[in-house]
Amino acid sequence: MKSTPMRTPVLCLSLLALAACGKEQGPPKMPTPTVGVVEAQPQNVPLNKDLVGRLSAYRSADVRARVSGLLLKRVYTEGTDVKQGQLMFQIDPAPYKATLAAAQAALASAQATYTNAHIVANRDRQLVPKGYISQAQLDSDEAIERSSLAAVKQAEANVQTAQVNLSYTNVTSPIAGRAGEQQVTEGAIVGASTADTGSSSTLLTTVDQLDQMYVNFTLSAADLDTLEHAQHAGNVSLAEQAKTTVQITLPSGNRYDQLGTLDYSSVIVNPTTGAINMRALLPNPERRLLPGMYVTLTANMGELNKVFLIPQAAIQRDPVGAYALVVGKDGKVAQKRVMADNTLGTNWVVTSGLDAGDEVIVSGVQAVKPGAPAKATPWTPDQAPAGQAPAAAGHQ
Repeated sequence: MKSTPMRTPVLCLSLLALAACGKEQGPPKMPTPTVGVVEAQPQNVPLNKDLVGRLSAYRSADVRARVSGLLLKRVYTEGTDVKQGQLMFQIDPAPYKATLAAAQAALASAQATYTNAHIVANRDRQLVPKGYISQAQLDSDEAIERSSLAAVKQAEANVQTAQVNLSYTNVTSPIAGRAGEQQVTEGAIVGASTADTGSSSTLLTTVDQLDQMYVNFTLSAADLDTLEHAQHAGNVSLAEQAKTTVQITLPSGNRYDQLGTLDYSSVIVNPTTGAINMRALLPNPERRLLPGMYVTLTANMGELNKVFLIPQAAIQRDPVGAYALVVGKDGKVAQKRVMADNTLGTNWVVTSGLDAGDEVIVSGVQAVKPGAPAKATPWTPDQAPAGQAPAAAGHQ
């Protein structure tokens, strides 16, 4: 019975020891997550937009009959280059030669009548002062003289019209270019346009100027607004904006070796498509480009200055907008709101929101949150995607 008081302190010491052991065996502390980062460095990058366009001739002219008649022959060879003013078709000139001859005869008659009237009027002008004829007679003879002169001018106009119509029987090329397929064969009756019936003149062929080509494309109003916003945000000068160039890729997949320049942009948005019509001019000295071809094109809208190229996996988006997570100098994660509306390759073009030297998290984004610590390591393109743990080295 005397040993009982000594057992109580020993029991207390044992309980304290067990409590201390329990605290040491609690859950282990989570290690600081490792994330892959890239260092944000400002640079100048081109402002490009990939589009689809269609080629058209620099100039395209319809060769049409300007007088009616029988088509005698085709003079040119289809598919060859022709010069401006070169003879292409011949329409039967016989009726127009006869019309010209009749007009010339009518002119000769009018000229003879005028000559006689002029002689009589001159004689009367000399006799009136002497009192041999009345003033009324002179007035009548001078009226005849004037009418005869007007008839001469009308006859001259008829002759000129007949000469023009006769010249139209030789159908020539209005421009220099490549002649197309003949639309009407020899022996057919062709006609000129008439205002009375509203009929159009007969199309004989077309000529396309191919030493330069247009590429026509559309740009949505939203994309245009985005590009203009990026130009202003990226400090693109007005001179650079005016030098918009176009690089096209042919249907074969090969890039065309010459650049085009933007020469037209509509000021009206198509209400149906919400797009703006645009056009660029391309040199085509070897005639490799043909009208109607569809091509892909990259429009260079200038150069963005002092922007950041950040891998796409690093830019996140929420209802507020785009943001990136960065590892600060204190080793903790911070969120930065950024402006990233355009891509270049596999990168987002960030025009604002980042500072030079920021360590932007690319991989391991889902493993961290703002305010939490993170260990930054350089990111490489073959690294595991964001939020996906890479395979352990040496794992069997």
